[in-house]
Amino acid sequence: MTAPFPPSASFQPPARPATRPAAQSSARAARADSPWLRRWSGGAAPRFTLICLPHAGGSASFYRPWAALLPPEVELLAVQYPGREDRLEDPEAADMGELTAAVADAVAPLLDRPYALFGHSMGSAVAWELAHELNRRGLPGPRRLFASGRAAPGTAVTGQLHRQNDDTLSAELARLGGTSQEILDDPGLRSLILTPVRHDYRIIETYRPPDREPLSCPLHVLTGSTDPELGEERSRDRAGGWADLTTARTEVRVFPGDHFYLTPRRREVVATVLRRLDPSLTTGGAHTWPSTP
Repeated sequence: MTAPFPPSASFQPPARPATRPAAQSSARAARADSPWLRRWSGGAAPRFTLICLPHAGGSASFYRPWAALLPPEVELLAVQYPGREDRLEDPEAADMGELTAAVADAVAPLLDRPYALFGHSMGSAVAWELAHELNRRGLPGPRRLFASGRAAPGTAVTGQLHRQNDDTLSAELARLGGTSQEILDDPGLRSLILTPVRHDYRIIETYRPPDREPLSCPLHVLTGSTDPELGEERSRDRAGGWADLTTARTEVRVFPGDHFYLTPRRREVVATVLRRLDPSLTTGGAHTWPSTP
């Protein structure tokens, strides 16, 4: 069912453990010390973890600006795929299964508190696969899954762009927005960008999701009104197919903008995520929430 999702009851933190928060934080930071993860926020004793998965060709740093908008109750972890930024020399994943298994290995030690998954574009499919992989391993499932800028696995339209030449791939990036034309016009920079893009497009374009039981967590579908991948009109059809992938309720939120709507609408997107995690995260308390334009 696709409907506005009602506010959840505020999560009550467990009794204070004997371990000092500083020691807990240090131990958790050690567990998060993985080439697959970047950790940018979280107080001494966060109540929630937000795990973010980038788009095709994207990197963990895409989510770094979110850290300034999150209260100390939320720890931000972003996944760094191989073959980009500080992982240029790391071998790329062969397919979606190998990618998801590696991400699951990295986050498995960090699921000791309620968490949510947020994936943009290709990252939404990775998030969905990750939720199933963690469930297969008998690990706690996500409190919520946020799918941004892409129709549901099995319904999203795919092609063979990873087999096309650089000009064709560059034209696709220009169509989606989010990549400066100056970068695409510079041969050296364009080559640096297109290498991980082509790899990720190969993963998502050869990905064939198996039939699985639906998830049990709420699904939140976020998209831009003019997104060519999942715009306002297509998102009305069973939430872009996502409504069929959970036994819980599904919510659709459309923001003004294109495929990369979440960059100019960052504060509104983060505020939406926090309200769904726990309404108390955006009201009252010592944390000062920045106003939303």
